Amino acid sequence: MLTKKEPPHYLGHRRRLKDRLMDNPRALADYEVLELLLGYVNVRRDNKPLAKELLQRFGSLRGALLAREEELRGVPGIGPGAMEFVTLWREAWARFHEQPVRERALLNSPEIVAEMARARLGANEREEFWMALVDTKNRLIGWEQVSQGTIDHAVIYPREIISIAIRHKASGVILVHNHPAGDPRPSAEDAAFTRRIASAAREVDVRVLDHLVVTAGGYFSFQAEGML
Repeated sequence: MLTKKEPPHYLGHRRRLKDRLMDNPRALADYEVLELLLGYVNVRRDNKPLAKELLQRFGSLRGALLAREEELRGVPGIGPGAMEFVTLWREAWARFHEQPVRERALLNSPEIVAEMARARLGANEREEFWMALVDTKNRLIGWEQVSQGTIDHAVIYPREIISIAIRHKASGVILVHNHPAGDPRPSAEDAAFTRRIASAAREVDVRVLDHLVVTAGGYFSFQAEGML
């Protein structure tokens, strides 16, 4: 006589977690939120041990979701599906924070661009150079990647910056790049490059409003620090 096979124990647990989520999302612990997220990728496994392992390794939910790809790949249980999910989540997060560009938000503080830049670049393993563009009323009209480099260097030429600004008919630009090592303080090379760009931009009546150096944990503003 055939006996009915019992469903895996984690299915009932996952259902209870989802019920708690819908009842009061803030009541869930960080590992439970991560466990539910992983459940959409690793459907046929108990994800609690993996969620707790990720939090232990990376210190927080934010740390786990923004960890470098090579670090994530070294965690047992993180396969191609999980990496695809994390990449998709990060892209959605970045686009969410780029909404100010689509709304032509008025730029009245460096935080607007810094938040957008950190969502897009903060966790990147390679240095990238981007620029935000504004019109004569300081409304954001564009957000463009200029170059992608290595872990500590990205090659940028002033003519590229000027060309992009002219193409967008921008009145001003905010220069942005990331420091994958995690320290947002600019190097001497960063400062010299900023001066070169500002000088070249003045020749074509384009304002360099700021240069932001961003990381996952913070940012540095040349304008705020009196370096521009």
